[in-house]
Amino acid sequence: MSFMPDRDPATVSDSGPGPAAAPTVIVRTSTEADVEAMLAIYTHYINRGIGDYEPEPLDEHDIKRRRKNMLNKRLPHVAAELDGVLVGYAYAVPFRKRPAYRYTVKHSIYVHPDHLSRGIGRQLMQVLIDACAAAGYRQMIGYIDAENTRSLQMHESFGFTRAGYLPSVGYKFGRWTDSVQVIRPLGEGNTTPPTPMPKKVKAKPAAAEPTAPPPDAGS
Repeated sequence: MSFMPDRDPATVSDSGPGPAAAPTVIVRTSTEADVEAMLAIYTHYINRGIGDYEPEPLDEHDIKRRRKNMLNKRLPHVAAELDGVLVGYAYAVPFRKRPAYRYTVKHSIYVHPDHLSRGIGRQLMQVLIDACAAAGYRQMIGYIDAENTRSLQMHESFGFTRAGYLPSVGYKFGRWTDSVQVIRPLGEGNTTPPTPMPKKVKAKPAAAEPTAPPPDAGS
């Protein structure tokens, strides 16, 4: 995706009209200052959720490396902020490394457990869809734990369809878990050929400075 990491993708609000409006949720490009809060949210789902697996605990350097890698590839990595506090984040990554799959992304969304059912996940989802479609991607894929009915319903409300059921592909907390693969088209989907993605330009190594010849012996 040609997502521009130096620009905020959107500012979205849960608020309604009038003085009793709810606080505004801002969805923006993530920064390194968000890493500690993102790690706390992710660790919660690693320790208590059944949809994420990490053999070793992550640290802030892991999150920073992953975030930097996505932004270097011009993929969206966004954060949801409420009253100055990070309450969720989301990102898209390449579906597969093979060039034939370069127009397809897969996504992940994480919302702080204290802020579920407030529409934050929906706001993050909309930003990802808009950013990926604008960048020329044509399909978005997700993998959802089969028991996560709330997430499945949210994805279906955004036009995702169930493309596959993967029984017993995960093992966590002493039991096997199933996953559902969902997919939705982006932009014109498969109705037109895609626009060629910009080619990566490898930086040329700096030319070595000429070395002064050694002085003549006996001079």
